[in-house]
Amino acid sequence: MKMDCPIRNTGASPSGPTLQPQGASYQEALPFTSPIVASPSSDIIDEKMNWDTKRYADATKRYTDYFSPKPEVTVPKQIKRTFPALAAIILLLLFLSGSFSNVNSRFWSSTDPRFPRKIWQIWKVGSLDFQIKDLEVARSWIQKNPTYRYEVLTDDNDMAYVEREYGPDGLNRLDIVHVYKNLNLKIIKADLLRYMVMYVEGGLYTDIDVEAVRPISKFIPERYNERDVDMVVGVEIDEPLFADHPVLGPKCQSFVQWTFMCKPRLPVMMRLIETIMAWLKQVAEEQGVTIAAIQLDFDQVISGTGPSAFTKAILAEMSEREGRDIKWKTFSDMEESKLVGNILVNNVEAFAAGQGHSNAGNHESRHSLVKHHYHASHWPEQHPRFNHPMYGEVERCNWDWNCVKQWDQDTADWETLPEEEKNRRLAQKEFEDRERAERERIEREREEREQLEREQREQREKEDRARKEQGGLVS
Repeated sequence: MKMDCPIRNTGASPSGPTLQPQGASYQEALPFTSPIVASPSSDIIDEKMNWDTKRYADATKRYTDYFSPKPEVTVPKQIKRTFPALAAIILLLLFLSGSFSNVNSRFWSSTDPRFPRKIWQIWKVGSLDFQIKDLEVARSWIQKNPTYRYEVLTDDNDMAYVEREYGPDGLNRLDIVHVYKNLNLKIIKADLLRYMVMYVEGGLYTDIDVEAVRPISKFIPERYNERDVDMVVGVEIDEPLFADHPVLGPKCQSFVQWTFMCKPRLPVMMRLIETIMAWLKQVAEEQGVTIAAIQLDFDQVISGTGPSAFTKAILAEMSEREGRDIKWKTFSDMEESKLVGNILVNNVEAFAAGQGHSNAGNHESRHSLVKHHYHASHWPEQHPRFNHPMYGEVERCNWDWNCVKQWDQDTADWETLPEEEKNRRLAQKEFEDRERAERERIEREREEREQLEREQREQREKEDRARKEQGGLVS
């Protein structure tokens, strides 16, 4: 969806609050309300003030221009002489006090001890073009958090955002801009972009198919002070018994990265971004291609940019902050949240209830904060899991011990069979798979027809209401 500002798509849902456009003038964003009596020229200010960067001088000029008196006002010479120093002192005090925390992050980073009141999502299109199922889920965040800003980055405006925030006028990390611009794998870009946004902006990130069950104010239990928490995450997979499994082992212990909270400019986010960049470069070299042409399987995505990479970075950050080695066992089988190194970890029910594994419980639990619907999780189709020719993916066991044990036994026995028997079993499986695929196709088409009929019916009802309202106004 093309927006007025291609850098940031503020896509609030129809029922949500109207958001301030990112293109608003600097004056409109200033948090001051008291007028200043007089102002010298910008040349005097540039001469008197000793800001560290040109941005602060520009900001000061805008500030004084905004509050300059009308020409006809007579100002005593003494005030004219002393005003530059007074203005500099006032601006410095306001800057140090955090009053500029709402100004764009390219100028200053916030000193507000609270989490930014922002909700971020990343999707193909902006909220005005969401499908009904996505719109309903997205609306839950606005309804439960009416004082929060809601923003969506899309396939159309993500690059402009990256160039703005990480380009010469932002963090000046052209290496990051280059890597992001050349990536073609959508899931890798989606993972990387969420980390980049959270580093610059902070706030809450959540996937497009995640529903808010409770307000964000409940994400930090009352026993904690928000100023003492820099990041909020939740357990996703807690199945340490599979740590030595050849397929499941690397992903059996992880934090959720479909929903998490950050304060801006956390070092852990930048270190994660840089680790991913180094990994992508290594993969490209190993495959003998450019970053644009790399190919990844499911496990490479999980370990390179997904939950495993996310978890590894957080545990390393905790260890550095605590001065000791923090391992997963700290959060295994956890009933209540824990704060380690100013990173709050909620138990598995908070962000991952209803999974059917990891003792995750259900969404009726008092700990449940979000509900993941998984309807946007189609990326494994482009990045396949390990798939045994006869027994398929072990992930279908959903971490059930007996099922995984049987899969291990079957795949081991398979290697002992003669080729003739293998071919016979594979032919039978192929026939059964075709029949199952046909049944699934018929069911999918039925669901799509019903969905289309519902949307058309809702559209007709909406048009009927509009005509009735218009008729009432005319009469």
